Amino acid sequence: MSTVGRRSLSSPRELTRVGDRVSFLYLERCTVHRDDNAITATDADGVTHIPSATIGTLLLGPGTSVTHQAMALLGESGAGVAWVGEHGVRYYAGGRGLTRSSGLLEAQAAAWANRRSRVEVARAMYRMRFPGEDTTGRSRDDLLRMEGRRVKECYRREAARTGVPWVRREFHRDDFSAGDAPNQGVTAAAQCMYGVAHAVVAALGCSPGLGFVHSGHERSFVLDIADLYKTEIGIPAAFDAAAAGEDDVATRTRRALRDRINATGLLDRCARDIKSLFSYTSPATGAGEDDGDRVGLLTDSGRLIASGRNHGDEPIW
Repeated sequence: MSTVGRRSLSSPRELTRVGDRVSFLYLERCTVHRDDNAITATDADGVTHIPSATIGTLLLGPGTSVTHQAMALLGESGAGVAWVGEHGVRYYAGGRGLTRSSGLLEAQAAAWANRRSRVEVARAMYRMRFPGEDTTGRSRDDLLRMEGRRVKECYRREAARTGVPWVRREFHRDDFSAGDAPNQGVTAAAQCMYGVAHAVVAALGCSPGLGFVHSGHERSFVLDIADLYKTEIGIPAAFDAAAAGEDDVATRTRRALRDRINATGLLDRCARDIKSLFSYTSPATGAGEDDGDRVGLLTDSGRLIASGRNHGDEPIW
């Protein structure tokens, strides 16, 4: 019987597609360990087994500890892991992507490296957020102003729908409780959406730092992707939670958000949207799902040749 340390890595084909996973799982005041291919959460009520390959992002709240074996399994499964502080407003992530191909990453980098295509992707992101808008010829400044107006409209619309008073957006980095109920909900929803988006970005093998709207941060692209669904999913969930009362808004927001993510199939949609932004199609399957584990060598002509062999005695072109 092999030990955990000798167990071979699962291939991408053996792992659950990111679009079919639970969006996120929040744990607090427990010990996270490993039992075969499941992680376990042990608390005062006993032991709960959770299949690791079904998790998109694991949120570890206050009072949690996690073993090395559990982290090894989560990393192998391509799950994002976030240690979150009180109310879930701090984020530290890790995990290995579900893909072994760099194809989508290379497509992202190519689009990012060209100023014209970078703006085109930003325009495409805006059209995803607000269908029907004409972004032809719009500059970055235009897009930012347009976005600001639409987000403000969303706040006013959700306040009218839920009856929750709304003044303005306020984010208190060091004091979550300083905000009113809807602001607490919006902050909690944003942090959860960042975790979900990071899990999908990592699972697909993209770079979290190469953003098209956001820039200069290690998670710029994560913020870009999370914002695609802010007005449709994040903000409505926050206002629904705030409408239920001013106490424990963060917990209700997470639950409302989880339900909305599952009901809308957001993980699968998020993966498709990212591939669509870069017009990416996997050469292996024709569907953007390259589950190969192959390394090639790039020639001057752009052709990939086999690695792991000596090419000194044969022509390369």
